[in-house]
Amino acid sequence: MPDSAEAPQASQPAQESLTPRFLSRLLPGGPGCVRKLSLSLRCRQGVRPNVTSSSLTDGQTLSKESISHALTLPSPEKAKDAQLDGSEETLWTTRADGRVRPRLHPACPQPPYTVHQMFYEALDKYGHLSALGFKRQGTWEHISYSQYYLLARRTAKGFLKLGLEQAHSVAILGFNSPEWFFSAVGTVFAGGIVTGIYTTSSSEACQYIAHDSRANIIVVDTQKQLEKILKVWKNLPHLKAVVIYGEAPPKKMANVYTMEEFMELGDELPEETLDAIIDTQQPNQCCVLIYTSGTTGSPKGVMLSQDNITWTARYGSQAGDIQPAEVQQEVVVSYLPLSHIAAQIYDLWTGIQWGAQVCFAEPDALKGSLLNTLREVEPTSHMGVPRIWEKIMERIQEVTAQSGFIRRKMLLWAMSVTLEQNLTCPGSDLKPFTARLADYLVLAKVRQALGFAKCQKSFYGAAPMTAETQHFFLGLNIRLYAGYGLSETSGPHFMSSPYNYRLYSSGKVVPGCLAKVVNEDSEGVGEICLWGRTIFMGYLNMEDKTREAIDAEGWLHTGDTGRLDADGFLYITGRLKELIITAGGENVPPVPIEEAVKTELPIISNAMLIGDQRKFLSMLLTLKCTLDPDTSDPTDNLTEQAMEFCQRVGSKATTVSEIVGTKDEAVYKAIEQGIQRVNKNAAARPYHIQKWAILQKDFSISGGELGPTMKLKRFTVLDKYKDIIDSFYHEQRK
Repeated sequence: MPDSAEAPQASQPAQESLTPRFLSRLLPGGPGCVRKLSLSLRCRQGVRPNVTSSSLTDGQTLSKESISHALTLPSPEKAKDAQLDGSEETLWTTRADGRVRPRLHPACPQPPYTVHQMFYEALDKYGHLSALGFKRQGTWEHISYSQYYLLARRTAKGFLKLGLEQAHSVAILGFNSPEWFFSAVGTVFAGGIVTGIYTTSSSEACQYIAHDSRANIIVVDTQKQLEKILKVWKNLPHLKAVVIYGEAPPKKMANVYTMEEFMELGDELPEETLDAIIDTQQPNQCCVLIYTSGTTGSPKGVMLSQDNITWTARYGSQAGDIQPAEVQQEVVVSYLPLSHIAAQIYDLWTGIQWGAQVCFAEPDALKGSLLNTLREVEPTSHMGVPRIWEKIMERIQEVTAQSGFIRRKMLLWAMSVTLEQNLTCPGSDLKPFTARLADYLVLAKVRQALGFAKCQKSFYGAAPMTAETQHFFLGLNIRLYAGYGLSETSGPHFMSSPYNYRLYSSGKVVPGCLAKVVNEDSEGVGEICLWGRTIFMGYLNMEDKTREAIDAEGWLHTGDTGRLDADGFLYITGRLKELIITAGGENVPPVPIEEAVKTELPIISNAMLIGDQRKFLSMLLTLKCTLDPDTSDPTDNLTEQAMEFCQRVGSKATTVSEIVGTKDEAVYKAIEQGIQRVNKNAAARPYHIQKWAILQKDFSISGGELGPTMKLKRFTVLDKYKDIIDSFYHEQRK
């Protein structure tokens, strides 16, 4: 625990950036071994070289020892044999220092390899290319792969100098940044375990994760995050130091280091010490911990091995048609929380595997600045959770509603023509003249305004997406490719791509992996079970939970329900834990009914079905409203689309409170009619929604109804709105 009274110094400005000081020591080129790349690579189509060297990377003074060791590290071919003796390992473990037996499939028998081997191979091919892009004082600057590698080594030595023990963690609590990346890679190089913590976490949540993962060091980006750790440090027996990189600490504290101080500590450690640790690493040891959101109890620490990471970065991304930089350097914007597996595997690890250029959004990306970043960077591929795509859709709808008559009609015509073409001939590259004209005159300009002019692949995952949203983007000639996986599958186990797409499906299984559906009903819907190199090592310190998840043959029982069609495309229908079993014994999956309501009623933002152990189904509804630009919390003001709905049904309401407070007759009548239409299409009467209520505020992360990736926390909603729910059924008994 630091002694804040020790060695006090004058406070520094809170917003002073620490980035320039420690990055200013980077060599502009990097080790000679990465300069031998053929010059012809620079001329290949689509490769984006590091055209302008960052001013942050000029004049770095590295010791000759550091460079020589970077040059003489053994190549993957000469590195210690990574073949594993399967007789000594089991399929799972709950120990941070445990080892597991990889699930090798005859179709993809490639031997496992470590994160360092993956990065070393990338160095030889991509060393001179831009790896990380960040904005400083309004200008984009870049770090090359060779510089990235050296920074990761310096970081690794810093962690070792601070006392990082093998199989202990480095927790990172900060927004996406170069520091997040090379801290993560450096942790793995040093033999530690990367543990991301959501920036929205409370002090208590930080304490739980840091304690459970035995964090020796915590890296934070701001004073606000530092204060969370200082508050609970006394309860963290393994914690030795904190490193802060985004802002200067308010005063000098023992065991709290700026990034520059931390890097200088690492420079004191001999390169041979780090090399010896790297040389002993095995692909079947844990290197990443992903903590689940804890919607049904304490967060579980999902242990991922080096093989989980390197395999998924290679083959999961290939299934999504991510290109190596030799063909085309992928450019992506990093903005989703890196403590979530989707962003971490897509932004961080896949980037290294294929030499992608990763550009970091501003910390306020989800409050409105993301669009500006997209326009400046122009990514070649982009990933967003469904709510992000919905927010983009709503923004376009608002702008359209405020446009002139001709512009509005032109966009509606272009989207109508394009949607019809994409629905009727989804796999055809031969577009009729009207569709090509619509794209040229209208849609290409919309995509450019969104920053998607060069975007060839747009992905979504982590939650279901409505048909309305998918159709909207198909109308803009933007296909949204779904992936399916969990933290427990290192991210994607199923992937869609331009060559592997079917509307509403989550794609096909990643090569070398297996999937099956068990306990199928008459429609082929059952629990999805998965097997392969993506499957996690186990839950840290939770043997019972691990045994529940992984069976004797190594199959992961996901708890998700779905079906596989004749061609192997997966369709998700819900979760077993979310399945509603009514008092009459009917099994009702809530998601299809909720999606049907949202499709039928465009004013509805969130719909949650209720009825477990109840005599009939009821539903809680929220209305589409604008978000506060500073907090991203829902406001009382309706969106343009919601107001259009009101006007169409004869209401003049512009706020949620007007509708709910007065029980606006026109809106309530329209919603009841929409629900009756959904009921009419239901399979049977037990699937009918009999009662419903509109809540005064939309669901949000701050309100507790949504998790960090915008997933609905059903048990929280049931508890928070218990009185309203009980009123549905109390009235029935009267």
